[in-house]
Amino acid sequence: MASADGYPKAEISDKEKDAEYLKQTTQEWVLAASEKLSSPTVVGYDFNKGVDFSAVLDAYVTTGFQATNFGKAVEEIERMLQWSLADEPVPVDEEDEWRSPEVRKKVRTKIWLSYTSNLISSGLRESIRFLVQHSMVQVMISTAGGIEEDIIKCLAPTHLGDFAMEGLALRRRGINRIGNLLAPNDNYCLFEDWVTKIFDAMHDEQDRDGVVWTPSKMIHRFGKEIDNPESVCYWAYRNNIPVFCPAITDGSIGDMLYFHSYKREGLVVDLVRDIRAVNDEAMKARKTGVIVLGGGLVKHHCMNANLMRNGADFCVYVNTAQEFDGSDSGARPDEAVSWGKIRVDAKPVKIYAEATLILPLLIAKTFARHLERGDWQPDGRIFNKAFTATELQIEKKKTFPDA
Repeated sequence: MASADGYPKAEISDKEKDAEYLKQTTQEWVLAASEKLSSPTVVGYDFNKGVDFSAVLDAYVTTGFQATNFGKAVEEIERMLQWSLADEPVPVDEEDEWRSPEVRKKVRTKIWLSYTSNLISSGLRESIRFLVQHSMVQVMISTAGGIEEDIIKCLAPTHLGDFAMEGLALRRRGINRIGNLLAPNDNYCLFEDWVTKIFDAMHDEQDRDGVVWTPSKMIHRFGKEIDNPESVCYWAYRNNIPVFCPAITDGSIGDMLYFHSYKREGLVVDLVRDIRAVNDEAMKARKTGVIVLGGGLVKHHCMNANLMRNGADFCVYVNTAQEFDGSDSGARPDEAVSWGKIRVDAKPVKIYAEATLILPLLIAKTFARHLERGDWQPDGRIFNKAFTATELQIEKKKTFPDA
């Protein structure tokens, strides 16, 4: 066959055909043209600049993976701390007492802290105590172990061990293992001696004065009686911060209540009053921010209370749980949005990490930094403020635009 100029046309070999086909498909599929990106560039900390721990943590947000989630969590906590009602427009139906910028500036986010008991067994107890000591959180939720381990540490220490220590050998020595921590049986005997006297006094006050005990009221009493500034419960008592524990009997406290019931039957702990109290804490708040360390009961109890107000406004989860098993522990924040536990316009963050690695760093970059700079001013804050009818309608339309 001749070409257009009359000369014989060279035959294209199979190899050349393959090369041409590969060129076309590579350009079209493998090396498709890219869109321009506007998101931040990935860059970590350069240690040639020296060892600056604050700058290292600042660089996390552009490092990627869970470091970026850490950076986002710092930003989310800062939003909790910085928000005030003065940031919101004054609605036409606002009451006169809430119209002045000075008063609106005092209305702040009510911050909730939920944590599992193992964190109190660990050295995170000191981090949590710092937050409570300086009134940096307003509502707390934990398990029975999160209460009793705090008290027990005032009576006797918890020791470091190893994850690989043999269970049978420890059992024969009267030593209990909590991960790589060790808690001797004697510690719980000391706790029994201490708490039994308080149960007797509570029982007397119930029978004599008609006092109705709830888990949070019991914990408040523990904080008063332990009278030790190393204790989380002590500072919760001092600063009148409620500590809710719906599973108060699921631990050594429950064991002691069981023993007490055989020595003197009739002490009553009312759970219903506490579910009303914890839900009211959410319902009455103008803004809520939640920091949930771990999963299980403490996570669900916190988020379910915030369901009563159409969800938390700010949210940080720190846990290692995964969502593939359908557990609430592993559920990502977006699942909570579907239930109405987190607001639809929130910017929640989950850090997939173990809390002892994360919480001290989070506190260092947020709460502690404010205290160190001298701009932490907790006095005069207002946390409970109702929405006006106009504001409620605006909030409703965020979820249901056609309502």
